[in-house]
Amino acid sequence: MAISTKDEIRRYVWTILEERGVALFPKPIIGRIPNFIGATEAAERLRTLPEYQDAKTVFCNPDSPQRPVRELVLRDGKILLMATPRLKEGFLLLNPENIPYSLFREASSIRGAFKYGYPADLSQVKVNLFIAGSVAVSVDGGRLGKGTGYSDQEYAILKAKNAISQGTPVATTIHDLQIVSSIPRESWDIPVNIIITPTQVIRVRK
Repeated sequence: MAISTKDEIRRYVWTILEERGVALFPKPIIGRIPNFIGATEAAERLRTLPEYQDAKTVFCNPDSPQRPVRELVLRDGKILLMATPRLKEGFLLLNPENIPYSLFREASSIRGAFKYGYPADLSQVKVNLFIAGSVAVSVDGGRLGKGTGYSDQEYAILKAKNAISQGTPVATTIHDLQIVSSIPRESWDIPVNIIITPTQVIRVRK
């Protein structure tokens, strides 16, 4: 795959997900963190990892393919820190102790997070696992979002507030088709340590 620029990689991934019939609502997926068949299976695979099992507080992006991750975080009794779309209203904190178990699925949606969550005081939060949505990733830890830079901003804000550290693991759940050979990197791009697909877990070698 002779692709060099970030935009070319994004277009390639969006196209192949549609062509292979694995893209899910919301559509069109172009310009989005793409939802995909197998997102729930990827979330369940994440659930088996020690980094997830040991985490008390998990940060997760608000995009559709990570909704199953957010639901499992709540079901597993962990505190969920979620960015609001485009960071317009900062971050929301959801404590499963304050949400009826039957409403965890609703609470894992964007609308539900606003209903059952509350504005987070980041100075009081320690995130043990950072989950990012991705358009594409490479096995050496490169990551591409949709091109708006929100994940990088979220990571930078949390780091500036000491809610995460350099050692906080960063994971992403994606479809296998979103793995590419290489991705150009900038100094502000967040590193990915763990790549989880419906079929495998890839740990990035440091």
